[in-house]
Amino acid sequence: MQKTKKAVIFGTDSFADIVYFYLTNDSDYEVVAFTATSDFIKEDTKFDLPIVAFEDIETKYNPDEYEMYIAVGYVNLNKTRAKFYNEAKEKGYKLLTYISSKATVLTQDIGDNCFILEDNTLQPFLKVGNDVVFWSGNHIGHHSTIEDHCYITSHAVISGHCHVKEYTFIGVNATLRDALTIEKENIIGAGALILKNTKEKEVYVAKKTEVFPRSSDRMKI
Repeated sequence: MQKTKKAVIFGTDSFADIVYFYLTNDSDYEVVAFTATSDFIKEDTKFDLPIVAFEDIETKYNPDEYEMYIAVGYVNLNKTRAKFYNEAKEKGYKLLTYISSKATVLTQDIGDNCFILEDNTLQPFLKVGNDVVFWSGNHIGHHSTIEDHCYITSHAVISGHCHVKEYTFIGVNATLRDALTIEKENIIGAGALILKNTKEKEVYVAKKTEVFPRSSDRMKI
């Protein structure tokens, strides 16, 4: 793919590695550098590219010429990513959105600094805010709204006409019934089944599978 744009990745951990891989192999962005706050920089380079202090990144990579992606995970319920999202915008950077060529995306209403990996299905009339992460393999239903600074892991099902408010985390294999409102700062744990509206800052955890009281070598299968 021809590289027509230049990008700087904020972050140096494994999420930044993933962003680098996808932008390099499945986008028109050329990654030219990484950035982080100076207290988090332990090495000078990553993938043979410079790691530059975020405090003065704009003096080396002009926001008029370079875009940025904030590759920070769901730590502090997405608020750390939101903090640097806002700071990068204050510096004048355009924050890029990546959409995998292997995703099925049937909406154009998607904000900036979003990261949409392979095998996601985003149905028509869906509205996606800014700074939202969709890891691999989710179904996001029609006429739903995902507000800013959310993180949806993998194989979640969000049915039609749902409204997921800001700073929400949705774990793997979680399921939301149609026409629900998930209030802000919710944690929907792995495997959770949500059948009614939630309240602000609630946490939902599915019951764990119990250990069967017989060892595997005594089972006939």
